[in-house]
Amino acid sequence: MANTAKLDIDGKVLELPILEGTEGERAIDFRNLRAKTGYITYDESYANTGSCQSKVTFIDGEKGILRYRGIPIEELAEGSTFVQTAYLVIFGHLPTEAERVEFSGLLTKYQMIHEDMKFHFEGFPSSAHPMAILSAMINAAGCFIPELTKDYQPEVFEQQAARLLSQVRTLAAYAYRKSRGLPSIYPKRKYTYTENFLHMMFSEPDEDYALDPAIVDALDLIFLLHADHEQNCSTATVRMVASSRANLFASASAGVCALWGPLHGGANQAVIEMLKEIRADKDDGTKFLDKVKNRGAGAKLMGFGHRVYKNYDPRARIIKRRSDELLAKLGISDPLLDIAKTLEEAALNDPYFIERRLYPNVDFYSGIIMQAIGIPLEMFTVIFSIGRMPGWIANYKEVMEDPDSRIYRPRQVYQGPTLNHYVPLFER
Repeated sequence: MANTAKLDIDGKVLELPILEGTEGERAIDFRNLRAKTGYITYDESYANTGSCQSKVTFIDGEKGILRYRGIPIEELAEGSTFVQTAYLVIFGHLPTEAERVEFSGLLTKYQMIHEDMKFHFEGFPSSAHPMAILSAMINAAGCFIPELTKDYQPEVFEQQAARLLSQVRTLAAYAYRKSRGLPSIYPKRKYTYTENFLHMMFSEPDEDYALDPAIVDALDLIFLLHADHEQNCSTATVRMVASSRANLFASASAGVCALWGPLHGGANQAVIEMLKEIRADKDDGTKFLDKVKNRGAGAKLMGFGHRVYKNYDPRARIIKRRSDELLAKLGISDPLLDIAKTLEEAALNDPYFIERRLYPNVDFYSGIIMQAIGIPLEMFTVIFSIGRMPGWIANYKEVMEDPDSRIYRPRQVYQGPTLNHYVPLFER
């Protein structure tokens, strides 16, 4: 196979190097194109642009493959936990027992936020969205870590990563409690990572939330399945901010803002909103599906299909089983869940959806699970943020440890006015 590509431009032939990844992905290296020709590439939304070389996550959308550090997501979902998977994503290998104990100890050590942070929470109105609070408070939490003001320090990075990963759930729970006018609940050392989040969300000062292992495992799985997903919008945002040598907390805060967008992290929330609209129309889902197939006005099927996966989302296969098990165990009677089952059955069996590969994706099932266990709609994207934190941290680490890393600075094709001149106010 040729290791260069030829570009014929303005009568000159330019040879461009070809890069090949470990899984066979190939890219044409355009880094010197402008310097040698004066041209740039144009790729709106970067759909065909490789912005970095990463060792964290591999996706093959055509084959429905997702691997963290080379390990299939199916194996991790079966045998790992979110904390062990977070360690894998961030540090490149599954932790030994000693490493797991040490890292878990750091998560426990740093789970409390500084008491002065409470004054910041009081400044938000009760109507503030938890994602707005979470982004602001992650940035504010960084102010209490003096070493963040210095250049990247590998020797303290594990502590910083553990602090961020631990405190994001504390901040998230506090943000939710604040939005509901409820008193904040402190984490407890005896609980696991996910148990503590549920405890801080739903306990009361006089009574602890009853932790159901099935609910804990289901939420832990949601975190695990979202731990990283290659160069999506929020991860690319984290890398862009990190390229300026901003600190870890500032970069993660930017990731939260990007994830907040309805085209990104809001997909699972959109699923529940769709189900509510169907119910409001006194429909069991059948009429809605007919509208979808006939392209009826306003009939948008949320939680089906995926921009990357042209096959079944591998995370959806995993979480569907957990969803079925959890709903059966909880014995919940919820009209929204009944509608969801109707949509799911149609998508898996109706030729219209099969031919178009409109399979239920991970957002469809994660939305159903969170609805079932009582997580409010406005917290869905916050849950996504907690799960995605290991991937953001890992990508931040890659940027900081790359000796060739440069500040991100995309080009543009200018389409505005040509040379113009200032006109004094009295002449306008």
